[in-house]
Amino acid sequence: MDGASDRFTEEEERRGVDEADYANYFCTYEFLYHQKEMLEDGMRMNAYHDAVMRNAKLFEGRVVLDVGCGSGILAIWSAQAGARRVYAVEATRMAKHARTLVEHNKLENVVTVLEGTVESLELPEQVDIIISEWMGYFLLRESMLDSVLHARDKWLRPGGMLFPSHATLYLAPIVSDEHAEKADQYDEELDSWEAFVQRTQQVYGVDFRVLGDRFENEQRKYFLQTSRWTDVKPSALLGDPCALVTLDLSTITVEELKTLNCPFKARISEEKFALQEFDGPGELHAFCGWFDVDFRGSSGEPAAVPVELTTQPVEHASTHWGQQVFHVHPAHRCMPGDVFQGKMRIQRNRHNQRLLDVWMDYSQTTQQGECHSHVRCFYIE
Repeated sequence: MDGASDRFTEEEERRGVDEADYANYFCTYEFLYHQKEMLEDGMRMNAYHDAVMRNAKLFEGRVVLDVGCGSGILAIWSAQAGARRVYAVEATRMAKHARTLVEHNKLENVVTVLEGTVESLELPEQVDIIISEWMGYFLLRESMLDSVLHARDKWLRPGGMLFPSHATLYLAPIVSDEHAEKADQYDEELDSWEAFVQRTQQVYGVDFRVLGDRFENEQRKYFLQTSRWTDVKPSALLGDPCALVTLDLSTITVEELKTLNCPFKARISEEKFALQEFDGPGELHAFCGWFDVDFRGSSGEPAAVPVELTTQPVEHASTHWGQQVFHVHPAHRCMPGDVFQGKMRIQRNRHNQRLLDVWMDYSQTTQQGECHSHVRCFYIE
């Protein structure tokens, strides 16, 4: 058994944690080193701190629920902003560290840390605000938003607030130095397989050729179809970003999240194209995806100071989310004014609901009126 399985105990089961889900997902978050990585993300921390402290009047005297509290930092800020009661829910053993941190900051009379999944716990009262840092890569990887929506439907009073309140996914065409590297690595693996087949036949008398297609499919998925975490810089963009979808967390349902069909339209910008110094036609190597979340309060109680947390490409900073890059092989030859238009379907992987499968069905229309159709499948793992 691996380490994660060894750590799974009856205690996790009592807290409502599924064993497979623990091994694949929850176990990572019970370590302080992992929490430290997120706590050192300045853009993340500043946005949440500003959203709470600059809108402290929304928290004064209120009951707050922190879903997936981790170290407890959001629960602590909520209490410092004047909340009457804060319930901090954490599914992993990190709850013990959160409780220690709350007590050390002398907030145990306000903040109650509860160990377990939010789906398995009962609260003694309805809440006025749900706060959570639930976002995964490309916003929806990990599917933690499901837990926030469960808490919303069960515990949030009518007219209550979610922090954040909205989330938007973006897509833009880019160039990527990694594009050729991944293609070369794929070719090298196929060459390595051929050498392996010959050697195994000659030395051991076993012919592995029958598995060649399966090996090729594995390598294609890994090198050419799996999206990449990348710290993209603005200079890599070939066009302005387009919004794929905006989620209103007060109304979106778990069922709607399972498959999102997002229209997109991206135009190659003359200005951004010129920055690449192409000699003739350029190349679109990939599409780059990221997200923003907004803290707007609610329609009945809007935030006095709306705050935005963005994970867009910036020159001298980045978040731990980075951006997800979807490389297209072969690259698309392009010129300024070319339009890439179609749909991106984002759906959960049928074997692991916390991972995502992405389908892109789109066309490229050139300035000369030529139209080329493309279909691509990607995996966010």
